[in-house]
Order: sequence, then structure tokens, then C-alpha cells
Amino acid sequence: MNNKISITAFSSISPLGNNAEEVWGKYLENQHCFTRRFLDQQETSIAALSEDSKQIIAEVRESDIKYKFLDDSVLFALGASRKAVEQAGWNSDDVFGINIGSSRGATDLFEKHYKEYIDTGKAQTLASPTTTLGNISSWIAHDLQSVGPEISHSITCSTALHALLNGVAWLKSGMADKFLVGGSEAPLTDFTIAQMRALKIYSRINQDEEPWPNLAFDFDKTQNTMILGEGAAVCCLESGEKENAIAYVTGVGYATEILEHNISISAEATCFQKSMKMALKDLDLKTVDAIVMHAPGTIKGDLTELRAIEKVFGTDLPLLTTNKWKIGHTFGASGILSLELALLMIQRDTFIGVPFGMQQNQVKSIKKVLINAVGFGGNAVSILIEKP
Repeated sequence: MNNKISITAFSSISPLGNNAEEVWGKYLENQHCFTRRFLDQQETSIAALSEDSKQIIAEVRESDIKYKFLDDSVLFALGASRKAVEQAGWNSDDVFGINIGSSRGATDLFEKHYKEYIDTGKAQTLASPTTTLGNISSWIAHDLQSVGPEISHSITCSTALHALLNGVAWLKSGMADKFLVGGSEAPLTDFTIAQMRALKIYSRINQDEEPWPNLAFDFDKTQNTMILGEGAAVCCLESGEKENAIAYVTGVGYATEILEHNISISAEATCFQKSMKMALKDLDLKTVDAIVMHAPGTIKGDLTELRAIEKVFGTDLPLLTTNKWKIGHTFGASGILSLELALLMIQRDTFIGVPFGMQQNQVKSIKKVLINAVGFGGNAVSILIEKP
């Protein structure tokens, strides 16, 4: 990339908390954030927002009479966006674009509206406008009184990093100077869980009996252990080097591979190899200090990504980590929450590993981190960020 893109603010609301200090504190604890809830007709491991974070979302809902009927996926994004824009110092006079994506969108509302239609034969007046995907960015634009372009999209689990790609493209083109990008997901519903169980990828490990119900980053596991989480995260992008930059986006890569079936990925994750090489270009690979892997906790998903990293980096691997053993898979928000972990490791110069994973020791400062995400359909994205 010819000129750097600055990340000038970041905000999230997730099972880790709702501010940077709380999130970092959770990362320093070798404990997962999973609880149990009765979903899909059985007790199910999930990663949900804390009561404190739920109260913040309740306050967002109550802040405007029009927000009463919005889905949690929209409200999560509103809460995170307000804080990020405040941190960046943007106001209503600033022209900035918005691109917030979601894999599933208004899952909870859609399921409720559909059930009501099946039960009564009638649809609610707001059923359609409150469940469209474009709902998220348009409500954020309303809330922040912004006048720039609004984009919503869904590219399964790589959605949030595709939003970052879009923001970078707009900034590089000169069509915008500032962009708010991210992802939001509220998938903790009966039907969403049932869909994951139908794919046979949801964890069957009883967290009351075993310490780690999601074995993301365990490359020897014999069963799929994915668990769903909820949350949203956004970051503020600005063109050029800024004094208040948290980090710079210095490389972006993307790739799609030919599918054998709807959720397939090749044995050596060809899409990841291509996206990582594109993001890294002619960079000295030894300068990459860490990789935050997608690693959802499935047998094939984790192992194929590791094989792709080995293909690109050879035997001299950077430090490797993931956060899904801790907060589960947040679908469309997962990539941006992985970016949060990368930013925090750079800011604190501290590597956060996986407690049951292979032993890795930090021997130098963390200055460059690569973040990976991939979704159903082999849509891979890799983002390289660098310490200012």
C-alpha cells in the first residue's frame, strides 16, 4: 500500500466487556467467557454480553423512541459506533463513510416475526424494515447524523474485515477521508444454534465437566467444538499518518477459492495462502511478529489455516493465537474482534496465547500483526497492521 491508513479509534462490546481496559483484563485471564443457556431445546454453551454491557444496550434502545423495535445486532453496532466516533474526535461536521456488516443480521427479530406469521397468518408492519441487512449502517448514520456513504454487506464470517477492505478502498481512491468500519452479530437464537448443530460443528463438550468447551487452536482435537458468541466492534479509519493513530493498516489481502460444496475449504486453505501473500507482498516475513488466526474451533477449519500459514512462512512461524477459545465465534463480527486483540497486543507489547495451545514465548516487541478471517464459501481476508 502506497500511503498508510491510520486506525484512530476502536470500540467494541462483546463477552470481553465494553472498554479497552476491561477487554485487556479479560485477555490476561486464562479463562473462557462461556455460560449456558437453554437454546435449540437443550442446554447450550454460548458467549453472551455481561449484565453491565446489556445495560448499555438497554440505554441505547431507550435513547430514541425509534430504536424500540430494532434488533440487537443494530443496537450493538450503535453502542460501539458512538464510543469510537467520540474517541476519534469526529463530529457532525465531519464527512465520513460507514460500512458495518453482519453475517446473519437481525436474527432474533426475524425469527420472532416469522413465528408470529406462522401462528397468526399476519406480518407486523415493521417486520421488513427492521430485518433488512441495510438496517445497521443506516441507523448508525441516523444516530451519528453523518452525511457520508452508508454500506451494509454480508460475506459470512469474513464480513467485518471485508468492511475494513471497503474502507481502505474508499480512502485510497480519494472518495473519502474517513470511514467507520466493523461488524455486528447477535446470533444467540434457537434457529441459528440449530443450524450450526445441523452442520455438526457446534461443541458437544460439557463445560461443567471439561475446562475448555471450545478447542480452537487445538490441532489434535477429534471433534468439532465451535461455540457462538455475540457482540460488535468498529474502528475509525483515516487517510494518511495521523498523530492519534493507534496503528496503521499497511497491508490488505483477499482471495476466494473454488468450492467443492457450500462450506468447503481446501486442505491447505489456498484462499488463506493467497490473501496472506497479498497482504504481505514483498515484506520480510521475519518482521511479522504475530498472527491472530480465524481458527473457529472446528477440526478442518483450524488445521487447514495452520497448514496455509506453514506454506507461507515455512518453519520460522510468527507467534500464533486466536480468541475463539475464549469468546466463541461471533460470525460477521469475528474479524474485527480479532483486530481488537491484535491492537491490544501491539499497544501493551504483550502476546496473548491460548492456555491449552502449543507453548510459545515472546522474544521481541510486537510491532506487526497479521489478522485472518474466512467465511463459508472460502472468502478469506488478511489484514496487516503496524505499530506507529
